[in-house]
Amino acid sequence: MSKRKEIGDKVVDKDAMVDDDSGDDDDFDVLDVDFEWFDPQPEVDFHGIKTLLQQLFDVDAQLFELSALTDLILSQPTLGSTVKVDGNETDAYAFLSVLNLQQHKEQPFMGKIIQYLQTKSRSKPELAPLADLLSQPTIPSIGLILTERLINVPSEVVPPMYSMLLEEIQWAIDDKEPYNFSHYLILSKTYTEVASKLDAEENRPTKKKKKAAGTSFETMYFHPEDEVLHRHAVCHGGYDYSTKQDEGHSDSKRAFQELGIKPQGHAILISADKFKDAVQDVAEYLKPQA
Repeated sequence: MSKRKEIGDKVVDKDAMVDDDSGDDDDFDVLDVDFEWFDPQPEVDFHGIKTLLQQLFDVDAQLFELSALTDLILSQPTLGSTVKVDGNETDAYAFLSVLNLQQHKEQPFMGKIIQYLQTKSRSKPELAPLADLLSQPTIPSIGLILTERLINVPSEVVPPMYSMLLEEIQWAIDDKEPYNFSHYLILSKTYTEVASKLDAEENRPTKKKKKAAGTSFETMYFHPEDEVLHRHAVCHGGYDYSTKQDEGHSDSKRAFQELGIKPQGHAILISADKFKDAVQDVAEYLKPQA
């Protein structure tokens, strides 16, 4: 049976605020939630991790064999973590794992992911260093980090997963297992707010329509730690998903009343010698407020 992972001497407590729908922005219910960290376990974690992978890859999830990818993640239970609330037998609220692209490149489902990443990195000049690595005759020992969490899970659960990963990788290296990486490649997601197609169809003054059409929106991060990881990166950048959506898709993902959102894939490449510092900076940035 897998042992529960703990941080320090206790599991971290986190207060989560839930709106009670009273209409008063200052009126919240406060829930005291205990988050627990576990080793990934094939007997209980297949469904939860596969669901989180679908969320991570968004509309392009259908391009990949996520069942095979989930099985591979679960085949290395001493590497990576799941985060749960109601004990070991429940689905994960978050997970983090790392896979060796060089070791698994011959597996067809992993080959599809590598080809996908090659195509995306070649399409963006800012990702040229990643494109160069993935285009080498023999792909270097790159650690592909896959991590995702449910939208309402606080970001404070992230630093323990990365810190434990560093320890577990070192233990694996000491045991002569193939986890001595040259780089780490972290896949993530961003989004931009976009003007609503529904609003554009309404009868509004022409000047307002022109102003909305010319407005540019900044990139927002589903994972706030990504901006910290950028500081240590060889390269980072976003890319459009391959699966096209109809014009109303952004409206179905409205972040605010007036705006829809357009998600994008995001890649961050960090050399192995910078990764420990990156993890430490993420822990400092996401440190719970006193």
